[in-house]
Amino acid sequence: MLFKLSVKNMKKSFKDYAIYFLTLVLGVAIFYMFNSLDSQQAMLKVSESQREIIKLMITMLGYISIFIAVILGFLIVYANNFLINRRKREFGIYMSLGMGKRQISKLILVETILVGILSLSAGIVIGIFASQFMSVLVAKMFEADMTEFRFVFSRAACVKTCIYFAVMYMAVMFFNTITISRYKLINLLTAIKKNEEIKIKNPIISVIVFIFASIILGYAYWIVTGGVSQLNTADKLLKPIIMGIVSTILIFWSLSGFILKVIQTRKSIYLKGTNMFVLRQLNNKINTTVISMSVICLMLFMTICVLSASLSLRNTMQKELIDMTPVDLNLYKTANLPESYTNKRTGRTTYYTEEQREESRHPISHTLQNNGLDMNKLKDVIEIEVYTINDWTWDKSLGKNEEIKSKYPMLAYDTEENIIKLSDYNKIAELYGINKYELNDDEYIVLCDFDSIKDLRDIALKDENKITINGKEYHSKYNECKDGFIIMSTSHTNTGIILVPDSIDLKEEWKEQHLLIANYNADTEEEKMKIEEIFSSNNSGLIQNLANNGFTIDGMTKISIIESSVGLATIIVFIAIYLGIVFLIASSAILALKQLTESSDNKQRYLILRKIGCDEKMINKALFGQIAIFFMLPLILAIIHSIFGIQFAFTMMEGLATVKELLPSVIVTVIVMGGIYGLYFIATYLGGKSIIKEE
Repeated sequence: MLFKLSVKNMKKSFKDYAIYFLTLVLGVAIFYMFNSLDSQQAMLKVSESQREIIKLMITMLGYISIFIAVILGFLIVYANNFLINRRKREFGIYMSLGMGKRQISKLILVETILVGILSLSAGIVIGIFASQFMSVLVAKMFEADMTEFRFVFSRAACVKTCIYFAVMYMAVMFFNTITISRYKLINLLTAIKKNEEIKIKNPIISVIVFIFASIILGYAYWIVTGGVSQLNTADKLLKPIIMGIVSTILIFWSLSGFILKVIQTRKSIYLKGTNMFVLRQLNNKINTTVISMSVICLMLFMTICVLSASLSLRNTMQKELIDMTPVDLNLYKTANLPESYTNKRTGRTTYYTEEQREESRHPISHTLQNNGLDMNKLKDVIEIEVYTINDWTWDKSLGKNEEIKSKYPMLAYDTEENIIKLSDYNKIAELYGINKYELNDDEYIVLCDFDSIKDLRDIALKDENKITINGKEYHSKYNECKDGFIIMSTSHTNTGIILVPDSIDLKEEWKEQHLLIANYNADTEEEKMKIEEIFSSNNSGLIQNLANNGFTIDGMTKISIIESSVGLATIIVFIAIYLGIVFLIASSAILALKQLTESSDNKQRYLILRKIGCDEKMINKALFGQIAIFFMLPLILAIIHSIFGIQFAFTMMEGLATVKELLPSVIVTVIVMGGIYGLYFIATYLGGKSIIKEE
């Protein structure tokens, strides 16, 4: 009997269940997709290091799934409460016919189980098919071979999804039982007649608060963009964040009265059609949903930022990798090791043997050959020395300018400048395919491609800085930095290299590093990977010999840089997509349920519109306008927040990504948000239209 009644209730209330069902299905599908990566990665042909990165990503996504499950759990409970409140009068009729609270709880239990089974099944089916596209996305990001691609079903992800959502449904059942036990018959039967108390704010106060909040928000925007140099500590960063949150709340608190006051001055708009009714509804409902609208706005803001910034970061990193990895191998080792070295930060002292100190005076090729490397495996070998001079530091290059010192007091001004002879740099530049330079005997050039540091150096170089070495004065050839680098990297992060003429007398004790640059002497990718293992595998004879002899050679390879960079970017993108979509679903669902609740509460008001002569077209237009405004208000403010938030993010990640690369990511974000947000908007409008038509 209860089962038949539950099925009939579900069929009758199908439109009421639409938002609830949509949220459950999307939640299940997303949860399955991101937890099935462990099964999908098995069919991808990737290197061992890439496989380790994928395992790390899967582990991180697993932990994030717990957080996601909590968010979805609260969302499901919230959505279910809407359904319970919608059916108060129905439950009152059941109780008046003799049905007890326990039986009503059982009825809801059966309905919850049925909805859970249907949504879980539909979500997993959608997730299974969508996860195949996820496999393609993973393969593309890791540039993997997909010759063994096949349709994959992840039993582990399916079981995990079922367990997590079963726990959520149990929580829903528990809350439903408590809710039903607290209801009284008289309250259930009269629930439909209860309306929320209307609170009208003073329009003048609303306008003043709105302007005040806008000023606070504008100042917060300036801090995170124009005044970003001030954000050098966590407490200073907290200030604009708090200002942004408070001003967002104040804007929504004052918005209804502000809009009402502005539009009331335009009688042609205010008195047209049902605009007066819509604006009064807007004024009333924003008053009662200030916090929820603010939370939704901030969640949408986070969604836009994490999706746009992460996708753009990955695209930029991939493009820069091509420029920043022109050769296969960079190796470097310390020259002129002292007897001991004390780390200023940790206080730990390291002692070096005479053999280590002697080996540090020789080029890297000498050390490699003595430890078993066949140098014929390398080609295009270039070896140079990098020098430092104790009294040529950043303080001399930058610190003379008080403007720089006042703006950036935290810079390590005692850092010694890296100095390279012109001919040595030009040999590297020719191999790298970048600009070569010329110098007179009394000139030097500063190379820097890290934008924020380049700006500081350009300020200092305007004064045509001069430096004296061994009694001879040298001046900067240019009044700005020039582009260039010697060490491969994931992006433009060279903070400064000083090019000096070959005629300069650089003392032997000034040698700081030996540097070796080379390509692998190989024609195929397989041959390159074999040589790569010599320099990257802990099991290689070269690395073991160096370790046994106590010699340290640091470095990086093109393959390892690309793999680690792609792996890092992919982890960021996947976590951003996971969190972004869940935040989007949560904010859209909360907003949709709020509007359906308003439609249910306002049935009597729409009935009055019918009685005074409004046709269905006008009523539906009023409903559409009200829902559209509620959906657009938090989205518009979130977009404005995001414009400045993304600028701040790129400023913080300077050298890793650029705003110029943002457009493709913004387009993808718009498509994703438009799809999900638009779907909830349509479902809300159709559900609200059905509610206000009920007798």
